Amino acid sequence: MDGPLKELAKLERVSSNKGKAPSINSSLDALLHTLQEAKQAITSTQEVDQDTILQIVQAVENTRKEVDERQKEVHSAISRFGKSLDKKFPGTLPTYPELFTSRSSVSALERTVALHLLRTGQFDAVETFLEESDVDIPPQLRSQFVDLHRILKTLRNQDIGPALTWAKANREFLEARASPLEFFLHRSQYIRLLLSSHPPDALAALAYAKDTLRPFYHQHKAEFTRLTGCIAYLPLSRLQTSPYSDLASPSLHFDLEPLFAKEYCASLGMSRQVPLRVVGDIGGGGALARIEKGRKVMRERKSEWSQTDELPIEIPLPAENRYHSIFACPVSKEQSTEQNPPMMMNCGHVITKDSLQKLSKPGPGGRVKCPYCPAESQAASALRVYF
Repeated sequence: MDGPLKELAKLERVSSNKGKAPSINSSLDALLHTLQEAKQAITSTQEVDQDTILQIVQAVENTRKEVDERQKEVHSAISRFGKSLDKKFPGTLPTYPELFTSRSSVSALERTVALHLLRTGQFDAVETFLEESDVDIPPQLRSQFVDLHRILKTLRNQDIGPALTWAKANREFLEARASPLEFFLHRSQYIRLLLSSHPPDALAALAYAKDTLRPFYHQHKAEFTRLTGCIAYLPLSRLQTSPYSDLASPSLHFDLEPLFAKEYCASLGMSRQVPLRVVGDIGGGGALARIEKGRKVMRERKSEWSQTDELPIEIPLPAENRYHSIFACPVSKEQSTEQNPPMMMNCGHVITKDSLQKLSKPGPGGRVKCPYCPAESQAASALRVYF
């Protein structure tokens, strides 16, 4: 995708008035200014000077050339971008039947889009979208997301006050989730106070820790030891090369934003990830291409995939997009299902039920030799494993 992305960047640069020629708006504004000056001159003298007419004609001609040159530049960038896309994707795009035909499916899609705009902080766009669609988002939910992005903005500006207020108001919820959010917010402020004085003076930081961090001591004893021990390595230049260098890292403060967003969304009963973004990342990251390739191969072989609860091919996913445990049989390389569950033999090794049956020897008890160790056991003694 390097080629299309490179051409797209060029197109964005040209369309954002950073090309060689003046922008179309600038050229037209200059022409309008010239015409207004000529109008004022003619109005004041009540005479039409030949030189004024020639200047107007010349200005119009120059503007036309500038606009044409700009249009050619944009058209050329669009053409190169289209050619790079055709080169990258030589095949025709697959066609699918209409997925959102019923009223309920359209409403579900529109609600998903509206919630995506809310969660990503695009409030002007979501107001327009709600006006043009039939989606009804409760005003309370909308205000909650406005509040979320307001707090995230203050965190970005190194102000933990609003985030701490929310964390204290939702302390029971955070404790039930064993969330370290409130402690991490106080830790961030403690480190800022510790590094704010020159020469180093830890008194203000220690006073803050005494007032705010004491309730968290039993849950974070090891971290308390580190927070006090790092004082011996002040100032910042020494701390950055000490065993406590992670406490001097900017990520200690920047990581508060995603953690707060995760806990805030959890309090609303929502996942920490934006669903529409996950769909785009996974689908656009290669899943759709793999699925389409699998469909093409199966179509050529005149076969169909009969399973409705799993895919015919493996889709590699990053760790943050794995939402449940998956077992793939080390013998057959197939993913386990309800009909073909994972089974643990007496030796402790696990394979799927189908593989177990294929490896079992005919006869009473159906003895099975483990494919990974010399142990033998009876197939009937294997236990189903639940992940």
